[in-house]
Amino acid sequence: MDIKAPYSIEPDELLGLLDVSAETGLNSAGASERLRKYGKNRLAAATRLSAWTILIRQLKSLIVALLTVAAIISILFGDWPEGIAIIAVILINTAIGFFTEIRAVRSMEALYKLVRIDAKIRREGNVKVLPSEQIVPGDIVILEAGDIVPADLRIIKASNIESSESSLTGESVPVGKNTEAVSEDTPIADRTNMLFMSTPITKGRGEGVVTATGLNTEIGRISALVQEAEEEKTPLEKSLDRLGNKLIWVTILLAVLVIITGILRGRDILLMVETGIALAVAAIPEGLPVVATIALARGMLRMAERNALVNRLSAVETLGSTNVICTDKTGTLTENKMSVELIATDSGAVRIVEGGKEGEAAFLVDGVKENPREDDILMKVLETGVLCNTASLNGSSEKNADAIGDPLEIALLIAGLDAGIDRNELLSRYPETGVEPFDRSVNMMATFHKSDGVYRVAVKGAPDSVLESSTSILTEKGEMELTKETKEEWSEKNEELAGRGYRIIAHAEKTAGSPDEEPYANLTFLGLVCLLDPPRSDIRESIERCLEAGIKVVMVTGDQPSTARNIAHAVGLVENEEAKAIHGKDLRNIEGLSERDKEDISGSLILARVSPEQKLDVISLYQERGNVVAMTGDGVNDAPALKQADIGIAMGLRGTQVAREAADIVLKDDSFSTIVHAIEQGRTIFGNIRKFIFYLISCNVSEIMVVTIASFASIPLPILPLQILFLNLVTDVFPALALGMGEGNENIMKMPPREPGEPIITRRSWLGIAGYGLLITAAVLGALLISIKELGFDDQRAVSVSFLTLAFVQLFHVFNMREARSGLVKNEVTRNKYVWGAIMLCAVIILTAVYFTPAAQVLSVANPGADGWTLVIAISLIPLVIGQALKYVLRP
Repeated sequence: MDIKAPYSIEPDELLGLLDVSAETGLNSAGASERLRKYGKNRLAAATRLSAWTILIRQLKSLIVALLTVAAIISILFGDWPEGIAIIAVILINTAIGFFTEIRAVRSMEALYKLVRIDAKIRREGNVKVLPSEQIVPGDIVILEAGDIVPADLRIIKASNIESSESSLTGESVPVGKNTEAVSEDTPIADRTNMLFMSTPITKGRGEGVVTATGLNTEIGRISALVQEAEEEKTPLEKSLDRLGNKLIWVTILLAVLVIITGILRGRDILLMVETGIALAVAAIPEGLPVVATIALARGMLRMAERNALVNRLSAVETLGSTNVICTDKTGTLTENKMSVELIATDSGAVRIVEGGKEGEAAFLVDGVKENPREDDILMKVLETGVLCNTASLNGSSEKNADAIGDPLEIALLIAGLDAGIDRNELLSRYPETGVEPFDRSVNMMATFHKSDGVYRVAVKGAPDSVLESSTSILTEKGEMELTKETKEEWSEKNEELAGRGYRIIAHAEKTAGSPDEEPYANLTFLGLVCLLDPPRSDIRESIERCLEAGIKVVMVTGDQPSTARNIAHAVGLVENEEAKAIHGKDLRNIEGLSERDKEDISGSLILARVSPEQKLDVISLYQERGNVVAMTGDGVNDAPALKQADIGIAMGLRGTQVAREAADIVLKDDSFSTIVHAIEQGRTIFGNIRKFIFYLISCNVSEIMVVTIASFASIPLPILPLQILFLNLVTDVFPALALGMGEGNENIMKMPPREPGEPIITRRSWLGIAGYGLLITAAVLGALLISIKELGFDDQRAVSVSFLTLAFVQLFHVFNMREARSGLVKNEVTRNKYVWGAIMLCAVIILTAVYFTPAAQVLSVANPGADGWTLVIAISLIPLVIGQALKYVLRP
């Protein structure tokens, strides 16, 4: 079905060539056949990192280079057992690096597969939401502002539709689109009847028929020619790289110093060279990036399980320091399950009591059931809500079961159906000829419908905007002038109803002589429609958790101040319904406001009638005061604010594709509590990374200090080269991995946010590393001296004691990684099952090194005996006991 130049063919002819009807779309069988023929609608996926590539990456490391040098030197000096042992270490080290990295890479690949783009298509006469991968040539796609175009489309219906094609043509200004055919030699930038894959719709709405999918699209042809760009490292990864580079050079200098000092003191040259190299290998924390990636991947998968998809790794780092959340109201703090509760017209107020199915609701006037068809004004209001609408119920008999569209518009369709108004039947009497999509600048939407040579214009929008645009009102006596006094009365009624927590929209209509007539001038006001969207059941607890965590929550909504205050009080954001709410009009020219006015705005917890454009100013205001801001958004106009925020959070259920693309995090359930869980997980991930870095470096520092001090003193080396490498593979790797996979401190959300820009290893942490390094060094050298002077051990047995002491003191040191405020017995480390597994595994490996004769011979380890083991365990516990005591004394 390769149709050349579909943009040069008239829509009806093209639909015939594609064998599809615009009204019904493809049938399931036809779509399945085309999917088999043309394949899934996707570009070439990012090349999956092969196991071979990951293995080669391990062999390119500095550790392997240093170990290879050590092995060659040993063999050249005739020490074949030592050389073979070092080669074995290379293989083991490579295997550990390979399996840890491949696990991290595969976890990240699994995470990214969770993110998908959906599209609205018409099949068998119904509108369905399907993954874009399942779209095939001939599908009828329905688009509106905020959607991402899922494939190349020939436009067949257009209503003020525009798209941004900068990613394809470089044109920065959105391009207006229409249905007119153009010549076959028209360049891409001038094909005004085409929409191209991956470009966003910035305005209007329309329908198109798919002409190309996957690699056959214009963007697909380009992607096939462009090599995949190298992924940019996150700030965290860059910090780890800088830390690792600094430690590498410091370690190499110390290793050289140890070699020179040992040789000058008359020690064996080969022994000192191997010791220096082993020290360098042990001290270089090359495992940091891999363990960090595993921690990130595991944490992000946990977030995905809790309905938060992370688009950018850097967001995880920022989450831990977030101290302001600017959140929308609808669907985030509330259920986003709207229903029409009350309709106020000039003839009175009608309450709607919902039934279980469409058409079963009761219309009550002063508590008495009435027939809605006997109230002409009420029917006009309901008809306007059904006509001025882009949602679809898809013939469902259950409330909202298969409905597609904005929850508010779905509620209007259901209310109309309850009164016997079927949208399809109404449109057959009043065919839709044009749409003015909802515009934030006027807060209204309009549709044009042809009837008897004139046009019926249906309008809905914000009450203040509709009242301002209305010049008359429909009463029981017919149309009457809408006087200033009457407008004020309706404004007061609007405020009173909003104070009850209703979300209110106004309906109006007019008759126009032309579809090009201004839709929002000289309207006839019909009435107010009051919808109820109850608060989420878990929202109060989530807000309390934020306050405990030192996070300020600000409601930023387009609703009226009265409605916003009511909901803010209901969810526990403010203590009373009289709380101050800043109106959007007070945010204009925010840069020109006085410092006092800025303080008032930043101090308020409710910002009402805020436009998407004003969100940028709100974010900037908080950021100027040193805050780290998370901002929610769902519309195409929210994209700039989502990019400006430190953490942009898009709604996965009601959010546009443009908003999702711009955001750092996408909420699959649109719930505020998911934001709180994401922040908690972000704090946990960063805390885990800090823990294993602290653990690794403090262990490495102790090994360097032990060998360096012994080199200057007239005592045997407390630990031999192969023993250093052994510990580097055992007590460094497994406990560090376990710390990186912990679930975190259960009280982490009772702690204040991390300061922005705070380094991974703070000055306090470096002092702790130095302190623990000294403690461990003292314990190991103490065990060595006691075994020689008090127990009378020979050098091999004494060195075995110091080696085992260092091994077990590092294992026990894991428990020093708990938070100072956590419990002594029950804390995030002791609750981590991976920690206990790592300790048991390491203990078994260490005991094997002592009692398995071939391993003991290679490592030069002797059985220390009962006295030796008693000394090893007793001395190994001293740094743990002192560390726990210091945590208690010095806890903040």
